[in-house]
Amino acid sequence: MTIETWLAFTGTSIILLVIPGPTVLLVVSYALGQGWRTALPTAAGVALGDFTAMTLSMLGVGALLATSAMLFAALKWIGAAYLVWLGIKLWQGGGSFNAVPRTDRASALKMLGHAWIVTALNPKSITFFVAFLPQFLSPNGSFLTQLIVFETTFVVLAFANAVGYALIASRARALVRSAKVTRIFNKAGGTLLIGAGVAAAAARTAQN
Repeated sequence: MTIETWLAFTGTSIILLVIPGPTVLLVVSYALGQGWRTALPTAAGVALGDFTAMTLSMLGVGALLATSAMLFAALKWIGAAYLVWLGIKLWQGGGSFNAVPRTDRASALKMLGHAWIVTALNPKSITFFVAFLPQFLSPNGSFLTQLIVFETTFVVLAFANAVGYALIASRARALVRSAKVTRIFNKAGGTLLIGAGVAAAAARTAQN
């Protein structure tokens, strides 16, 4: 794995993580209702959830890579198209972000478990990772090494992103719930997703 590949993965992951989704919605809901103290348990749950979903996805992708180079290449094409489709959907998503404050006094363990379940068991997460990760995997490199590096990077970023959202929500509630801000995130994220999908397809074409 080259440093350029890792930087591309890291940069794309940061953009993807800050786009509001079900996980961010849950983190913000707890923070709006109970303040900054919810940041660590919900962020830990998000990190564990992403670790679970990403591991399952990586193992599936790894099995496909070991089975057939042709099928793995096909998955990359499908993944590139999926990223473009996600980007288009984000562009059309508007600015709705209905985070309802959770005032129920849940324990830290309950919040961690709730965040883990929402993140790990979201079918879209696994589908996304299956489409996203192959764009950065090298068939010639050590799969285990790439798995460890990519998972560690993404999980750390996911934890930091969740903490950031929780702290912002507890201090600047109007900003987090602003339809204008959400619309900006969606359009910026959609543009970058489309760009990532097009770049991935262009790279596949150049390699053929």
